[in-house]
Amino acid sequence: MRGSHGDMGPHGTADPGRGPGLPGRPAAPGPRTDRGRLLLALLLAAAVTVFTATVPLLRGFFDLRVYYGAVHTWAHHGGRIYDYRVPGTSYGFTYPPFAAVAMLPLAPLGRTTAIVVSLLVNLAALAAILRILAGPDWRRHGWYRWALCLCVLALFEPLRDTVSFGQVNLVLLGLVLGDCLLLSIGRGRWAGAGIGLAAAVKLTPALFIGLLLLAGRRRAAGTATAVAAAATALAAWADPAASRFYWTEALWDTGRVGRLDYVSNQSLQGILARLGETGRPLWATAVLLTLCVWAWRGRRAVEAGDWMAAFALTGAAACLVSPITWVHHLVWLLPSFAALLRAGRLRTAAALYAVLCTSVVWLWVDDASGLDGFLGGNIYTWISLGLLLRLPTGQTRVARLPLARSARATAPAPSPESPATTAVPDQPESSSGAGAPAAATGAADASVREGGRSPSREPTGSTCPSAAKPQSSSARASSYTVNPPSA
Repeated sequence: MRGSHGDMGPHGTADPGRGPGLPGRPAAPGPRTDRGRLLLALLLAAAVTVFTATVPLLRGFFDLRVYYGAVHTWAHHGGRIYDYRVPGTSYGFTYPPFAAVAMLPLAPLGRTTAIVVSLLVNLAALAAILRILAGPDWRRHGWYRWALCLCVLALFEPLRDTVSFGQVNLVLLGLVLGDCLLLSIGRGRWAGAGIGLAAAVKLTPALFIGLLLLAGRRRAAGTATAVAAAATALAAWADPAASRFYWTEALWDTGRVGRLDYVSNQSLQGILARLGETGRPLWATAVLLTLCVWAWRGRRAVEAGDWMAAFALTGAAACLVSPITWVHHLVWLLPSFAALLRAGRLRTAAALYAVLCTSVVWLWVDDASGLDGFLGGNIYTWISLGLLLRLPTGQTRVARLPLARSARATAPAPSPESPATTAVPDQPESSSGAGAPAAATGAADASVREGGRSPSREPTGSTCPSAAKPQSSSARASSYTVNPPSA
């Protein structure tokens, strides 16, 4: 059967709050009437808005100010990309030259307009990400479930920081997950372009090319490499001096990005730096071991046809091995939570997600020494490491929504005429979708349908007074502070 009476409205139509689905699909939490659900969704949205505006750090679109100032100076005043500094700070453009080329549409805009564009682009990227993570049955979850999902996502610190900084992480994640979708639905011949573009904008996504090689997808890996090389060549043609400076000097100078031992750096390098271990051999050893674990687990996930888990593992590994992984970079963990939900690990997903909503690492912004600093000041890194080691792979189990009440359903016992069947993991070229529901989305029934397969025009910064923490309106430090406040 495709649905049950509990899924239908009084006239046999689908209940918009729950959507049609499998018998036994969990009921949506909260009120059962549309009016009550709308009221609850509005109240939750208001509470999240108040929380976001008052409790977390406000970043003042600092990174967007960097992007905007660099391309504005480059396009209109003949300045060099990597010479620009946000007024009153020592921070400038740190991405590969192609990123500046891709951001050239910001140049003719006023700063306020650029902020609006940044918000719209991030929202569009988030919508695409959720669509991919939810799988082919995303419409079945209904507006009410998606409203609850967005309220939960708004509390996620890496996502809050990405939007508040005006960062590009969501766009890059969307490009990479686009390739994940293509591989999942058996259209791998078109895969790789998204990864290549993302790697040309920022180096971290290049690890996904390694995943394609591990999976034996040489065509996709070649496409990704060719796209990244073409984009890099385009940037070199547009500004040869900037490209030469970046690849020979700026790339190797981590001091341009920020302090390695700053608490926002939630990578393996950040842990070692806070311990006073700044030698490259120890860090290189830790990176090599991490990559070995990633290669082993990622290959197993691909062999099971679980592309979403493979991409999730790669995102976690990239956060660990990158020299600097600011808190907002941890949006790369979102696919891991989708994989946990799909595998039915709801409590684990909820607990880890709750920690990543707390901003708890900032308690050790002034002093991360001692056992408490080692454990608490690096807790986001421990979460990334735990996901790399323990994330379920090759799962076909249908997961239920967090906060959802279980709906009663009785499955008929198997009979000789209709024996029970056993689901098998999807194959790389024949799975039916991205393979993982988004956080706070319900179970999809694709496995049954397919036989069990499952703010001014000048970058002067005059509207943001210069300070030791230019992107924060709080006394607490932020990701790019050179000298954290003393206790």
